[in-house]
Amino acid sequence: MSTAFAHPVTIGIVAATVGVVALAAAIIALLSVTGRVSPALRRELWLRTGSWAVLLPLMLGPVLIGRVTTIIAVTILGLLCLREYDRATGLFRDVVVAATVALGIVAVNWASLDQWYGFFMALMPLTVVLLAVVTIPLDSPDGYIQRIGLGIVAYMLFGASLAHLGYMSNDPNYRPIVLMLLTTVAINDVFAFTFGKLIGGPKLLPATSPNKTISGAVGALCGTSILVALIASQIFGGTPVGHPVLLLLLGAIVSIGGQCGDLMLSSIKRDLGIKDMGVVIPGHGGVLDRFNSLLLVAPATFHYLRYLDAIAPA
Repeated sequence: MSTAFAHPVTIGIVAATVGVVALAAAIIALLSVTGRVSPALRRELWLRTGSWAVLLPLMLGPVLIGRVTTIIAVTILGLLCLREYDRATGLFRDVVVAATVALGIVAVNWASLDQWYGFFMALMPLTVVLLAVVTIPLDSPDGYIQRIGLGIVAYMLFGASLAHLGYMSNDPNYRPIVLMLLTTVAINDVFAFTFGKLIGGPKLLPATSPNKTISGAVGALCGTSILVALIASQIFGGTPVGHPVLLLLLGAIVSIGGQCGDLMLSSIKRDLGIKDMGVVIPGHGGVLDRFNSLLLVAPATFHYLRYLDAIAPA
């Protein structure tokens, strides 16, 4: 913790997030006192703000404390996502497959904790192979493709992909990087919503996500790319990523990855015929509903930065 706030970007992000929640609470209180919002809307706004007041310490706290707590938090997040996915898809009924996915999530994060990059990468194909054969001795071919397909998707998203966020904490300068990703993927959603409401226009993918518009997607891409580039310029100054074009490309990766992660989960929910993956977070739905954007952003950002030698090698 002695170095938790050593980087100015870390200080800025923490201060900004606390300030935004406090400002939101003040605005809601003012609207409530003046009677400008209905009771139902007031309750919804307080639920969402209260959820953020709880979520933010849970998100930022482990990152500030240290790399071990960051990796543990990523592991727990992956298992919570798996739990919601298992219940929504029915994978929990296939105990062997579900248990193998859970074991794979723990194993890949353990490799991250051990800074064993070779094993970290090897576990991805090895776990997929294990999932493909683990139920064969049960001599139950009925439903084989479905349960193995569900298991592989679950491991690749909640284990292999999400674990990249934890592996970033092995870099000495991980705090501002991880905090930047956690906050900008959330702001990316805000940009998409805001631009979509202000500009409107054609729907992006009406059958997948009826409320998303092309203007919202483009606005989020532009806004998030610029925001990430501005923050990242303070993190990666003097590194190969410090060039303006590469900084903007990093921002585009965060925005596109975040939006695709959201649309991917929407596709899963539409296929299952459900609105939310859970109800654990009031005003937000489930854990997966809140953190779906990180599933694709984490690996894409990690390998982009490693390719440019902007984070320490294993």
